[in-house]
Amino acid sequence: MGLNVFEKVVKEHTVSMNGGQTFLHIDQTLTQDATGTLAFLQFEALGIPRVRTSLSVSYVDHNMLQTGCLNADDHDYLRSAASHYGVLYSKAGNGICHQVHLERYAKPGHTLLGSDSHTPNAGGMGMLAIGAGGLDIALSMAGMPFPLDEQQVIGVCLKNELSPWCCAKDVILWMLSEFGVKGGVGKVMEYFGEGVGSLSVPQRATIANMGAELGATTSIFPSDGVTRKFLKSQGRQRDWTDLIADNDAGYSKIIDIDLSEIEPMIAKPSSPGNVKRVSDISGMAVDQVCIGSCTNSSFEDLKMASALLDSHVISPKISLTVSPGSRQTLMMLSGDGSLSKLIRSGARILECACGPCIGMGQSPKSGGVSLRTFNRNFEGRSGTSDAKIYLCGVETAVASAINGRLTDPRTLGRFPDIKLPKKYDSDSSMIIAPRGDEIIRGPNIKPIPRGKPLPKSIKGKVLIRLADDVSTDHILPAGARFLPLRSNIPAISEYVFESMDNGFAKRARKQRGGFIVAGKNYGQGSSREHAAMAPMHLGIKAVFAMSFARIHRSNLINFGILPLIIGDEAQYEVLAPGSKARLPNVLSNLKDSGQKIS
Repeated sequence: MGLNVFEKVVKEHTVSMNGGQTFLHIDQTLTQDATGTLAFLQFEALGIPRVRTSLSVSYVDHNMLQTGCLNADDHDYLRSAASHYGVLYSKAGNGICHQVHLERYAKPGHTLLGSDSHTPNAGGMGMLAIGAGGLDIALSMAGMPFPLDEQQVIGVCLKNELSPWCCAKDVILWMLSEFGVKGGVGKVMEYFGEGVGSLSVPQRATIANMGAELGATTSIFPSDGVTRKFLKSQGRQRDWTDLIADNDAGYSKIIDIDLSEIEPMIAKPSSPGNVKRVSDISGMAVDQVCIGSCTNSSFEDLKMASALLDSHVISPKISLTVSPGSRQTLMMLSGDGSLSKLIRSGARILECACGPCIGMGQSPKSGGVSLRTFNRNFEGRSGTSDAKIYLCGVETAVASAINGRLTDPRTLGRFPDIKLPKKYDSDSSMIIAPRGDEIIRGPNIKPIPRGKPLPKSIKGKVLIRLADDVSTDHILPAGARFLPLRSNIPAISEYVFESMDNGFAKRARKQRGGFIVAGKNYGQGSSREHAAMAPMHLGIKAVFAMSFARIHRSNLINFGILPLIIGDEAQYEVLAPGSKARLPNVLSNLKDSGQKIS
């Protein structure tokens, strides 16, 4: 039997195998400023004088609001640490890490590990791109192989092509409607078929990006003529390589999607998996529309938005924001007149950053309805706890901004013919090469708290019991209030479960630790290892759950918190808040893979 694309990349990068794990050589790493400070602090602790990857890039794209010294301290630390250790540094304003990486550095057939859960965005380029916690990134930067558990490779066969007014975002939202936020756990989604050729690299990246919302380890597309055309337009044709699945390649399962049957889709509050057809719920009044994020901020996306808004003025009830994904995109929109069309329509142009996607500004009004071309709509993530956040494609977002209510874009009439350039602007002046600078540490850069070895036995009370699909946003919130504390674990630990139980941190300190109990898919969403480190700082020693999201489980292990599987609903009910639990002979039971609870 032949090999699929995932297997081909794995074969070329396998260093060793042990049991069910394959240890992969990592070619590239990326970090961003919300997770990068801890990754670099951990790299420092390893004592390695210089990174050992082919390429590592430190991006600044999350913590952009500088209302005090905290974010500025982080950025100066990251700039100097990158320079010291041989890492490229993408300055604030250069763009969102995933969009810039796709334009400048992603290479078909190479491996990428990123301290951001949407790192699989580069899978649209034929990379094996995986999100991970900061410690895993630090180890990869030090030249250590990355352990990958055995994966099921799901083949997604695309047929025909999308109809006018339908987009790549609708494809991945359809996938989420069918398989939910747990449907990709332990799986790699590999796309193939004649329909793939109808999708551009940015469209493929949109689909690969939101594979993270399926819970998938990663998503990957072939590298073909479309990939070559994109790389040539970016002046990087030398980075292209042909990479397609063999004709007799095997998959654990094959899903068939007829692109011509895809309709405009939308995810309702407060989960990317709560998906409906736009036509089924159209007419709802809308207060805010936000276009951007690493999922939909390419030049192609915003060129479409500009064409649709040409000669239109948005509804007076609507606040419309546009966040270009990269400086390249912003410059090109400015150069061809598209930016003027956006501005004339009434759009507010934000800087090239994640911005509202992670609650960094543009929070909706109380109870407001916000349509966003983003990838997550967890409760409170926008910065407004009772806002109703919907996820949709650019076409649906623009149509709704024009009419002031949720609108099926197919009602707008003639679909615009978007002409993309053969050559894109290429300007790397805001990517700073390393010069060996000394590391600068402002007062916001705190040492990483050190854990303690596991004792022979653990006992304590259940401090909180949670339902299914608890996200890292629930564990430790995003937003302008909390993100600046990412480099200060003692300070940010005060807000663990703040949105669900604002007395949790105080209770954990009083009890000197204890246990967390949860349902299925605990820790879904962001890769933020802070959601493990902050509970560790509060003394949490174990989390009992029906199942765990991949990255968060790894982060818990990395920081000495036991992720323990609850066998059934009865055990979940027994572990009620306030109940006592004891884990005897912890280390020996772990070695025997049979932890007993009493």
